[in-house]
Amino acid sequence: MDESQFEPLPTEEHHEGGFRPARSRSLDRTPDISRGGPHYGEFIEQIRGLMDRVRLACPSDDVALETITTLKELNGLLDTVLVDEWSVPGWVRPDLPANGNITLPPFVVDRSDRDGVSARITFRRFHLGGNSAVHGGYVALAFDTVLGMSGVAYSGAAIRTASLTVDYRSITPLDTELTIRARVERQEGRKIFLVATLHDGDRLCADAHALFLTLLPGQQ
Repeated sequence: MDESQFEPLPTEEHHEGGFRPARSRSLDRTPDISRGGPHYGEFIEQIRGLMDRVRLACPSDDVALETITTLKELNGLLDTVLVDEWSVPGWVRPDLPANGNITLPPFVVDRSDRDGVSARITFRRFHLGGNSAVHGGYVALAFDTVLGMSGVAYSGAAIRTASLTVDYRSITPLDTELTIRARVERQEGRKIFLVATLHDGDRLCADAHALFLTLLPGQQ
């Protein structure tokens, strides 16, 4: 689910299962860089770079011990700036790939409205499955994200994934800008049926279909 599609804080009137009230996404919405500051993008990029390197690292004992010491210091420093999930910068940083969410492959949204979502996504070394191909689980994660974005843009409600089916049609490459698209096929009450595709140029890497449910008041 895309954090930037929701208001900064929940209210008594709009708890929506703990989610903040959904809002329509505006691609030209001004980011609030006071959340995370002007260096937050580089902060995230350096962490992504670390994750990429760790994925293929085979450290000596000396390098492992030195890295452990450094990481303990960094973890201690980050412990001093932890916030709750509603206060993280990702809710208000549409200027950053994937809104600065390091749990997601970095993507940039080109279109998001009731007709669907289109984005450019790059899977990095961290997302390696084997033999230079992206791990299928990360492809599913990307689909789940853009399908959720499309469902929110269409319905204007907080939603949850009920079912997600992915068909892998060809190898999804690493370090390549791909196009991922999602759209709603239909809505029946609380049920939202969606489809999505992932392309490398004209080549279809994978496609998906999904069922999302809008949340009832108080549902998590």
